[in-house]
Amino acid sequence: MTPNVEPFWMHKTLEQLDQGEWESLCDGCGLCCLQKLEDEDDNSVYYTRIACKLLDLTTCQCTDYPNRRALVPDCIQLTPGQADQFTWLPPTCGYRLVSEGKDLPRWHHLVCGDREQVHKQRISQSGRMLSEKDVAEDDWEDYLIFRAG
Repeated sequence: MTPNVEPFWMHKTLEQLDQGEWESLCDGCGLCCLQKLEDEDDNSVYYTRIACKLLDLTTCQCTDYPNRRALVPDCIQLTPGQADQFTWLPPTCGYRLVSEGKDLPRWHHLVCGDREQVHKQRISQSGRMLSEKDVAEDDWEDYLIFRAG
């Protein structure tokens, strides 16, 4: 009889994850790398279709991940200690789901074994984004796609 072994994200807290486990929670959707706008009236955060200048618009991967914080000073580095602030992440985000004690979705590469499912299921914005280099910041409001939270 084979023992029932739960996946690491179901039995470890975020703080207990090693670096490889932490990084593997990222589903590669690229949504956290989209520019966001905050409504000054109610502090709501809205995602735009405008991507960070370093994001590959097809693969949704950072083109210079090791140096991203030097090249984009306001790039947010997620850490386990920030879990209480993850509400701005999309509800499909592996970091957010694990921080909320939820399981990963079926299409997540750690569940299905296929890193392309995030694109095939249209969770990512692959092929539907514009680079911030190509859109004036004053026009970003024209590219809202959803409200965070």
